[in-house]
Amino acid sequence: MEQAILDKLDAFIRKKGLRKTPQRDAIVRTAFANDEHFTSEELFERSRKANAGVSRATVYRTISLLVEAGLLHEIDLGGDLKTYDPNFVDKPSHNHLVCIDCGKVLEFEDSHLELLNDCLTRRLGFRPMRQTIKIEACCEQLRKKGVCPNLIKARVTGKRLPARKR
Repeated sequence: MEQAILDKLDAFIRKKGLRKTPQRDAIVRTAFANDEHFTSEELFERSRKANAGVSRATVYRTISLLVEAGLLHEIDLGGDLKTYDPNFVDKPSHNHLVCIDCGKVLEFEDSHLELLNDCLTRRLGFRPMRQTIKIEACCEQLRKKGVCPNLIKARVTGKRLPARKR
């Protein structure tokens, strides 16, 4: 985890009159430990492994603080659950490809999309601040081979799968 994230969060919580706690620190370290997207429940489970004293309520409050501080971004990857993206600080304009079969999420950036976004918004009288695109697609491996290792892994690990629209 980058020191800049910790510094920005520390300044933000001081400004709000909050105190630094071991539980919140464990949650923040867990949230930014890797680039994986997560739900609040997934973050709770991971954080409990790092600090058994972490409560579900503290996870929800910490997520809200991180979003409010601009360190975490809530994204719509489908389904009814809110998903959070820890890569937002490093890459504020990135996009997601979501497999509607296995739930795999790939992040991508494309300078052509950024240029198109810039042209469209300026032509319509706006100034672009950030852009995200979500593309839902079907898994080629499942279609071609009849099996997808990502789907099998998702089912074995109990990862939530997207609701398939028929």
